[in-house]
Amino acid sequence: MDLFNYTPRRTHVAHIKGCDIGGDNPLRLQSMTTCATTDTEGCVAQCERIIRAGGDLVRLTAQGTIEANNLAPIRQALRDKGITAPLVADIHFNPRVADVAATIVEKVRINPGNYVDPARTFKHMEYTDEEYHAELERLETRFRQFLAICREHGTAIRIGVNHGSLSDRIMSRYGDTPAGIVESCMEFLRVCEREDFKDVVVSIKASNTVVMVQSVRLLCHVMHDEGMDYPLHLGVTEAGEGEDGRIKSAVGIGALLCDGIGDTLRVSLSEEPEREIPVAYQLAKYVAGTRTGHPFIPGQPCPVFDYLHPVRRPTCPVGNIGGTNPPVVISARLDGDQTMGNLRPDYIYCGSNLPAPDQRMSETGYIVDASAWTGEEGTYPAYTPDVLMTIGACAASIKFLFLTFTSLGDEVKACLRKHPEMVVVAQSNHPNRTGELRALVHELWNERLTNPVVFFQHYQFGAEQREEFQLCAAADMGALLFDQITDGILLLALPGQGQRPLTAAQVDETAFGILQAARLRTTKTEYISCPGCGRTLYDLPGTIARIKAATSHLRGLKIGIMGCIVNGPGEMADADYGYVGAARGKVSLYRGKTCVEMNIPTEEAVDKLLSLIESDQQKRAAAGEQQA
Repeated sequence: MDLFNYTPRRTHVAHIKGCDIGGDNPLRLQSMTTCATTDTEGCVAQCERIIRAGGDLVRLTAQGTIEANNLAPIRQALRDKGITAPLVADIHFNPRVADVAATIVEKVRINPGNYVDPARTFKHMEYTDEEYHAELERLETRFRQFLAICREHGTAIRIGVNHGSLSDRIMSRYGDTPAGIVESCMEFLRVCEREDFKDVVVSIKASNTVVMVQSVRLLCHVMHDEGMDYPLHLGVTEAGEGEDGRIKSAVGIGALLCDGIGDTLRVSLSEEPEREIPVAYQLAKYVAGTRTGHPFIPGQPCPVFDYLHPVRRPTCPVGNIGGTNPPVVISARLDGDQTMGNLRPDYIYCGSNLPAPDQRMSETGYIVDASAWTGEEGTYPAYTPDVLMTIGACAASIKFLFLTFTSLGDEVKACLRKHPEMVVVAQSNHPNRTGELRALVHELWNERLTNPVVFFQHYQFGAEQREEFQLCAAADMGALLFDQITDGILLLALPGQGQRPLTAAQVDETAFGILQAARLRTTKTEYISCPGCGRTLYDLPGTIARIKAATSHLRGLKIGIMGCIVNGPGEMADADYGYVGAARGKVSLYRGKTCVEMNIPTEEAVDKLLSLIESDQQKRAAAGEQQA
């Protein structure tokens, strides 16, 4: 692929009755109902709201044959209303249910991790090559039966791999790795190839955006090597809700869309399903709309960069920027605003408007335009290429250089080589800013310049467009974050005429949220919460609200809140604590991957989770005092 120039990945068309996916078709948007599939009236109402919001497809869960059979009256009720959007059945654990659903709806999603293999138990199992091959033959025999039914009824399928539900067989052979996730998918695709069944869409999802992006990149590579061009469905599963869920989804999905990867997408939010569609629409519109047909970017990829297995670009640490330091956040406060939010930026760029010493934030560096810099302690000069001739007289320990790809000439390169203490603040006005910023970093890399790079992303958004700002900034940063070429982030949102501005604190929180979504810097509690579906076994939105209200002050924790067992323990495997629906009205609590208490009544479960967290914190505090 071209790292610098946006080109949509070429795929064949998967024919879904009423909504083809792939080829030259537009990005298709979808969501999933959250009420029980046996509730015909409720499902019809939710489907209608999703489609009215702009959804192209709607997915419904089918745990058993009762739910699968009830897809027929749901579908008929929608058709009676003149709604022809395809319905997709979501199947786990029972291939017989998939067979039934394939005779009713337009598309069936199966999960390779539990289609034939039993549910994941986190137990390591030893397989000889002969045993492993025998399991693959059993899988193929059963899967071919399903494909025959789909062919007979003109039903498309999605092979949807979830990181949280890989089988113990795959885990034992490949480990919890992108290679294992991809192989879980490829086992099924190879059967589709042998059967010449092409109406297939593929997805790989994870709540960990790093795993999700690396796995999808690898899947595209492996499919290409094996001569496959199946369309891809994108999503960050268990993204959460509110701003965090939107930013996390935009970082992961946006990273792939900006590289031309993706034919359909779902933003999985723990909210009403129709609220997912506008978020997905904004992402699709922004990425494809701004990049299609953009001017060519003449970037040269650095030979040591590995798109499939990226490692952090080596840089010289400058203060707390670069080297092995986590990416910093620089806050643009050109109007002198010193209002603090919940999170303190590492540096403030104030232009030439340096606040008086008694008005400055403590423990925060101030970046001042070089023409206004006086050498005051705790302040650092910022240059542009046209004033670099004055740098020789500057003794600052940290210097900043605002730089574009087109202004990176020989003189600038010589200056950067002579001044390793200079941090590059990379900016772009190109329609494909991700590609041009990548090109700048790769040029530095090719020249063996190790200056850290902070990405400056600027937008024209007012307070009324806060969500749009968050989505665009997260999408633009995604690929740069996962390429591991980011030493910091600087966001600026300027209002349009007549608009109220976003506060500096709101912009800062977005920057910190983007870094956390990419697992590069943790500054607050992360909630790994599923969007809910017909399998959800308790009041998910109310529970999330209660848990967040009681734990949001705890920085650095990951808490999984899962509606059912399907992806529960697996998808929250790197969480510190888990709250998982176990049965109707019952919840099980986890510490890491270990279940510590099962089948707690839901009215008691939140309090027990909070007691568990508090008890563990007290134990850690006591242990720390003993060590001291």
